[in-house]
Amino acid sequence: MLLNVLLVAVGGACGSVLRYLVTLAGTRWLGPDWPSGTVFVNVSGSLLMGVAVEMITRRFGGSGELRLLLTTGFLGGYTTFSSFSLDAAVLWERGDTLASLVYVLGSVGLGLVALFAGLALARHML
Repeated sequence: MLLNVLLVAVGGACGSVLRYLVTLAGTRWLGPDWPSGTVFVNVSGSLLMGVAVEMITRRFGGSGELRLLLTTGFLGGYTTFSSFSLDAAVLWERGDTLASLVYVLGSVGLGLVALFAGLALARHML
């Protein structure tokens, strides 16, 4: 258990630092008018999640430790969008198309509503 937590923590720290550096580079190179670094992180994280899951499953026999380090830790720290994409893909590949679509639209919609609710709540309190 402690090893698993350590693997997630180390991977997450590395992924978070990389996300920060990539987002910073995107802003410096392309300007602050469009969140290019965030878009790059989300798309590349999803690509890397697909590669990592397939490689871990096929090449490393589904190693739980490697999966924790790379997918939950590193890619989870790099972008939770990669985990979100994987969850949607798993539902889709199971043949549960409706659940996949509800998950995607619901997550994005509810996430935006929650963000605006948080902004309103904080503004009201301050």
